[in-house]
Amino acid sequence: MFLGSIVAIVTPFKNGAVDEKALGEMIENHIISGTGGIVPCGTTGESATLTHEEHKRVIEMTVKMVDGRISVIAGTGSNSTEEAVALTLHAKSAGADGALLITPYYNKPPQEGLFQHYKKIAESVDLPLVLYNIPGRTGVNMLPETVKRLMPYDNVVAMKEGSGSIQQVIELIHLCKDRLTVLSGDDAITLPMMSLGAKGAISVTANVVPEDMAKMIAAAARDDLSTAKSWHNRLYPLYQSLFLETNPIPVKVALSLLGQCSDEVRLPLSPLSEANRSRLKSVMSEYGLL
Repeated sequence: MFLGSIVAIVTPFKNGAVDEKALGEMIENHIISGTGGIVPCGTTGESATLTHEEHKRVIEMTVKMVDGRISVIAGTGSNSTEEAVALTLHAKSAGADGALLITPYYNKPPQEGLFQHYKKIAESVDLPLVLYNIPGRTGVNMLPETVKRLMPYDNVVAMKEGSGSIQQVIELIHLCKDRLTVLSGDDAITLPMMSLGAKGAISVTANVVPEDMAKMIAAAARDDLSTAKSWHNRLYPLYQSLFLETNPIPVKVALSLLGQCSDEVRLPLSPLSEANRSRLKSVMSEYGLL
């Protein structure tokens, strides 16, 4: 259902408010560039510092602007199960095609708590759900055995795997087989993950070079390893530079250098250091973007 290059889109800000004009222009650019889906209000979209009203507005705007041309997978995760249910119900009412649900953060639930959290959401909202595991952000690692326990719930359709562990990816695909679509949550290992059976990525880098990410992932999907490796090697310096500091600080700078939006982030995120700004500009220049 959710395949290919899916962008974890930034939420552009202007003078402290959501820049709706810039968001609309970026969405149009993704559609013409081959992006297969858009995730608004994820980590890259600074969901942690959006008000509930802004969160809902961004999802509603994205659905309206996309107008059914590609998939919209709304970020609706929370460390409160009831809040995640409420946000996912809103995403469904707004017309989203699915919801991306990060594992609960800070309260560090055990594996049983993770299972019960997603079970509750799956039973409460009839919408395709994408699990999201990224222990470096949340402090908790959702194990493949726990994911397998959720396979009886038909609306649990995919998982964004961002643990960085190839061994965990192998185990996840082995246990869930074709029942679950696995998506890369780490741009730098998208190609290795796809060689093992992943079907695409929810990507940060796609914000900056949507067409190139789409081409790399499409080549991997058709088992054209030579082309996919060529794209991977070309993209690799960008992968690195976009994580010089906490995401989405660098990617917003990159987009500002391309004239797509401001580099404004919300506290407690802070502007990119001058040293890393210089490094990012150098990589973008060498890539041919500047």
